[in-house]
Amino acid sequence: MVLKGRPARIWAPVWLICTLTLAGCAVQTASSRPPEPAPAVAIANDTPPTTARPALPAAEPAPVTPDVAASTADRLDRLFAEDSRAQQALDPLGALARGEAVPHDLLVLTFTPALTERQRTVIDHSLAQLAAIDPQALDEQRRLSYDIFRQTLDEQRAFLAPAAQALLGVQPFNHFMGFPVEFPEMAATSEGGSLRTYADVTARLDLERSLPVLFANAEARFREGIASGVVEPRLTVIAMIAEIDAILARPPERSLFMAPLQHLPRHTPIATRRRLDRAFLAATRDAVYPAYRKLRAFLADEYLPAARESVGLSAIPGGTGLYRLLVREETTLDLDPEAVHQTGLGEVARIQREMEGVEHELGFAVPLRAFFEVIRSDPRFHPKSADDLGLGFRAVGEKVARLAPRYFLHLPSTPLQIQPYPDYRARFEAGGSYSEGMPDGSRPGIFWYNTYDWQHRFLTGISTLYLHEGAPGHHFQISLAQENPALPDFQRFGGNAAYVEGWALYAETLGYDMGLYRDPMQHWGTLDDEMLRAMRLVVDTGLHTRAWTRDQAIAYMLDNSGIGRIDAAAEVDRYIANPGQALAYKIGAMTIQRLRDEARAALGANFDIRAFHDQVLNSGALPLAVLEAKIRRWIAAQTASASAIRARVLANP
Repeated sequence: MVLKGRPARIWAPVWLICTLTLAGCAVQTASSRPPEPAPAVAIANDTPPTTARPALPAAEPAPVTPDVAASTADRLDRLFAEDSRAQQALDPLGALARGEAVPHDLLVLTFTPALTERQRTVIDHSLAQLAAIDPQALDEQRRLSYDIFRQTLDEQRAFLAPAAQALLGVQPFNHFMGFPVEFPEMAATSEGGSLRTYADVTARLDLERSLPVLFANAEARFREGIASGVVEPRLTVIAMIAEIDAILARPPERSLFMAPLQHLPRHTPIATRRRLDRAFLAATRDAVYPAYRKLRAFLADEYLPAARESVGLSAIPGGTGLYRLLVREETTLDLDPEAVHQTGLGEVARIQREMEGVEHELGFAVPLRAFFEVIRSDPRFHPKSADDLGLGFRAVGEKVARLAPRYFLHLPSTPLQIQPYPDYRARFEAGGSYSEGMPDGSRPGIFWYNTYDWQHRFLTGISTLYLHEGAPGHHFQISLAQENPALPDFQRFGGNAAYVEGWALYAETLGYDMGLYRDPMQHWGTLDDEMLRAMRLVVDTGLHTRAWTRDQAIAYMLDNSGIGRIDAAAEVDRYIANPGQALAYKIGAMTIQRLRDEARAALGANFDIRAFHDQVLNSGALPLAVLEAKIRRWIAAQTASASAIRARVLANP
């Protein structure tokens, strides 16, 4: 699934941005006191949406005739369908992620300015068509879709603008996200769908044979960046080279690119299998491996010498404005980076006070910074084997599956698997991530966990990690949207980081209600992960607006949490590679938690947590201002309904 917002820069399935779960402890239970009010709420409350136009009509629409409403709704539905077809037709890497064949003439435009220009034309056309539709003449659900659609198009337009592409387009991928590192994984796990027909096989072979062209296109964009001074940091380039080395370390015949043969239909004749085996091996030897070797040589010999020593965006021409643009994309709100930084500092202080209480429950009474070292070094907080991690995640998964009906009206039909990262990928990943399934059930969702250097992983984070990356976090949100055919495609398959990651972080707080954090070990783990989300507000803004160094950012994280050094380094490298995205977790989660508190206060005994979650999830991923308006309309409707019932009871005692 492709997240809207950076279509010309990266191919980024939702699971790619869902790395290393963190936690938010905003739910009060019998076993935990409520946290102090978070100063960051003002950011989520008071900041206008990305676009200058209002996210929703300020007043109720005037009554319209049924004929006008039906005609307007039909026009909007047609526009949604036309835009979806047009954008998907110009999204070759997104099509691969959806398991679709891509025409060769489109595939070879990947990473080129020509493709960007075509995408920009489509968005301009859709915006012009949308401007001719009166939202006042739409029903409530379509007005909601109208607002989401408009904001999404506005954000896409901003990223496809020539000035933005002069910065984004010349950095087509890096070690954290992008096609070169994700394509082997797609092949190895059948991410692109099973090879059901001869046409599927032919398309996959065509893709592998086209890799030299795709990589050459990317090299051309990187060279543009060298000429303009907009280049990746050295450490990012070194990591890209290391990833390519890991891919090429396997002999071609045992490489991940041969994995599609494992997904052939069972009835495939032996002779056909042998012929395809020869074809895939030839494509791997003659096209794929040479393409990766050439890309590696370019990165090592030409790009690395031009890469920058600095790590923050403020060090490149136009970087300050680009960071504001990225923050707006990731949070769906116009935020002042300095205000975000100060909010993070306040949250760090608040969570540390919570941690001190749990430390005492664990039987320690040392300064918090000293206890962080205890957590890192005491064997009881770490697995005794890699299998301990898998057993722990599966145990939590079973408990969540039993309890989920108490908190959700609808459960996803897409199954969820729990798997360790493959070896070649694990070294470069954080603690866990989620890979979405196919809406037709042909591929399950996957919760990935990391066993690399398992001795230094933490048992304390098992519950909160699973709640975030698995159920009810990313798996519920993404699957329920994909499985709802009543939604327009951009709501089913699109999204924004503030909602997607905000929901997953909010989902961690349900561990209090489910009793998962009555164990002080797991309670510490969720606080430690919440601390990570709070530190992200400080570190991301520090790196990109305050010229923090990588070492300075890592030291801040080690000083203020129990995170391990390897994880801290991976986190900081992630913020360097993907500026602004890490802010989305806390901003989104605080918005959902605040709306839940508002609903509970307004509805009192009539508040149903299942109904609230249904309202948050049943429209797909929403910009935060649109979500807030929707929930407040729902609260008003529930209040009016309760008042009407009371009035009838009083009238008929």
